[in-house]
Amino acid sequence: CEAEILGVRPTHCIEYKYAPTDIQFANAVNDALDSFKSGRADMAAIYYERIDVEGHHFGPASQQRKDALKAVDTILQHMTKWIQDESLQDDLNVIMFSDHGMTDIFWMDKVIELNKYINLSDLQQTQDQGPVVSLWPAPGKHAEIYNKLSAVEHMTVYEKEAIPSRFHYKKGKFVSPLTLLANKGWFIAKSRDTLPFWANSTGKKEGWQHGWHGYDNELMDMRGFFMAFGPDFKSDFRAAPIRSVDVYNVMCHVVGVAPLPNNGSWSRVECMLRAPAGAAAAVHPSSCVLGLLLLLCKLTL
Repeated sequence: CEAEILGVRPTHCIEYKYAPTDIQFANAVNDALDSFKSGRADMAAIYYERIDVEGHHFGPASQQRKDALKAVDTILQHMTKWIQDESLQDDLNVIMFSDHGMTDIFWMDKVIELNKYINLSDLQQTQDQGPVVSLWPAPGKHAEIYNKLSAVEHMTVYEKEAIPSRFHYKKGKFVSPLTLLANKGWFIAKSRDTLPFWANSTGKKEGWQHGWHGYDNELMDMRGFFMAFGPDFKSDFRAAPIRSVDVYNVMCHVVGVAPLPNNGSWSRVECMLRAPAGAAAAVHPSSCVLGLLLLLCKLTL
């Protein structure tokens, strides 16, 4: 919300700060609800990433990640009670969603070190490390690097035009000539030495991260979640999986805004709405959108 888009800024914006706390999240939810009650806002969006942070540091199945989820659940319970106490359940739509899932990684064991298979000086540029790595081979080195890395286990090497269409990626003008995609749980790096580690009390190095995302989007662990309730949504209804780009159309519908051209599909979301998605949306007094980075694959408390 700190960026100006087409000359427009949000009416109210709280500056993003990296270190997320439960108190910050609770205060943001309370501020949003107060803005609806006072009529200062028709829509509020809240981004919260503690569950994501704990999942990265300790792993999606860790107690730290579970504790973070319990804290979010408690705050959301207070939110739903407030909505009922204020008799706003017929006026307020709440949408909760994440933009990715997460899986376990093993830096101490499952690391693909590129310097073991190719001469790194044969690369003009390397971008990123992790599940997806982009390579720009030096002139005359493309075929050699492609052939050598294609023989490496636990990852797939794609030339630009061979990248699967379902990734919606290969037509980008900044896409590299070679893209490496690791198998679930594996991590690609130039060398193990380039990975940051924790040094424990014994002096032994330990992995700094135990959870990651960005793997093949067909993997169940990579899926996000979507939940919604309010006057515009059916009750006790479970929809088929939707795509991240579909959320925009849902948000526009519940606040009565005509969506701009986009890659979302009404056919995947209209089943969850009480009124036909193609019909003119009724404008409700307020709609709250909560963007929560939760982990779909490990939602058990």
